[in-house]
Amino acid sequence: MPWLMFVLSATLIVVAGTKLSQYGDRIAEHTGLGRLWIGVVLLAGATSLPEAFTAISAVLIDAPNIAVGDLFGAGLSNMLTLALIDLAYREKRVWQQAALEQVLIAALAIVLTGLAGLLIVVQQPIPIQGVGPGTVAIAAIYVLGMRVVFRQEDMRRREKERERIVEAGEAHRAASTEALRRASIGFAVAALALLAAAPMLAESAKEIAASTGLSTTFIGTSLVAVITSLPELVTSFAAVRLGALDLAVGNLFGSNAINMAVLFLADAAYRKGPLLASIEPTHAVTALLSILLMSVGLMGIIYRAEKRFPLIEPDSVLMIVGYLSGMWLLFRIGG
Repeated sequence: MPWLMFVLSATLIVVAGTKLSQYGDRIAEHTGLGRLWIGVVLLAGATSLPEAFTAISAVLIDAPNIAVGDLFGAGLSNMLTLALIDLAYREKRVWQQAALEQVLIAALAIVLTGLAGLLIVVQQPIPIQGVGPGTVAIAAIYVLGMRVVFRQEDMRRREKERERIVEAGEAHRAASTEALRRASIGFAVAALALLAAAPMLAESAKEIAASTGLSTTFIGTSLVAVITSLPELVTSFAAVRLGALDLAVGNLFGSNAINMAVLFLADAAYRKGPLLASIEPTHAVTALLSILLMSVGLMGIIYRAEKRFPLIEPDSVLMIVGYLSGMWLLFRIGG
């Protein structure tokens, strides 16, 4: 039964994730907001629902290590997805064609992950209503950082909007409004499907993993994180196939940033004290590994040379080797 639930829920996530990319691309086109902004906020928010739902559910059943492991591990999984996209679509040169504005959201995700890792090893001050002030700071920095990203993207949006006003007639605008309405409804339905499938997928994974004897930290960081990151993987691959490269890259880095902000929600739901003070210190290692992989991805976006040398310059091969090495290290430490 757990395997059947696993397969069915994974299939639903694959279908819904593909639709999310298609509708997200249409929303970006008809609103003029830009694929980067739609990817970073709308698509990343929708595909991060499984991580958020799973993390909050885990702390409610007193499994904080699974919750935090899921959020940090999703950062590693998303960067593995970024590497696989680059490897699978070499001819599209995904990293090099991504907008340089992606650097802003990547840097924000790195800062938030670094702060979360620091809070794990440093004793936090007295909690506020049971919530650690560190996770409150993470949520606040996320909001401020997204404002910076929005202001940067808004300049591009205004330029495109002026062009659309000049080129589009009244009939075209009416058709665009109707298309936007249909895309928004489709996006919402696909997001709800993800929300329905995610807990079934995570629960079946926990049942399958129950007999392995591995630690909850490693299970959360590896198996649960990979499963809840399936929407990001599916939507990003679908976005690249559509030619929406910024939608794909923004989705992955944006999801990493949102997952750190979700720590605040999980902390608020955990009633035994500050969440980051109640987990195993091994999670700090996961945070550092996530920062390393995101840094490689960030350098890959900035690096615009025609040829790359695997394992020497920022490249998908280097990121994949880093991910596998990190998983082996985490297994040795906490397995």
